[in-house]
Amino acid sequence: MGLLTFAKHVGAAIFGGSEAQAASADELKKEAAKHGLDVSGVNIEVDGDKVKVSGMTASTEQAEKIAIAVGNTMGVQTVENNIAPAKVAPESKFYTVKSGDTLWKIAEDQYGHGKGGQYNVIFEANKPMLSNPDKIYPGQVLRVPPLP
Repeated sequence: MGLLTFAKHVGAAIFGGSEAQAASADELKKEAAKHGLDVSGVNIEVDGDKVKVSGMTASTEQAEKIAIAVGNTMGVQTVENNIAPAKVAPESKFYTVKSGDTLWKIAEDQYGHGKGGQYNVIFEANKPMLSNPDKIYPGQVLRVPPLP
């Protein structure tokens, strides 16, 4: 799946994490599980602001969601995603939110002119980490799956 880069000064504040260092592996697992993600077959290793995730999960979607749930936390700069999905699907692109972005604008940028109405595809791909399409913040990394 590869290496993802995050803005380590933004994201969910987790016990033990700071701008200088990610939270412990156990706390990061709890964060992913809090979003309803099955991390039972996932191993997480933390080295300062670098996190490695490996193991097995049900699908490419779950593997990607685990990586961004862990990465969008205070203190995480990179996530090396080596999770092997049981059900392989086309991988998503990842987009880092900039100031002034909306999901509509991101959809136009990623899917092409006239495709802003497809913002709901991005919103659904990032549930349950996103609870409202209007609640995104600069520095947040989002999954942008291919259009069906």
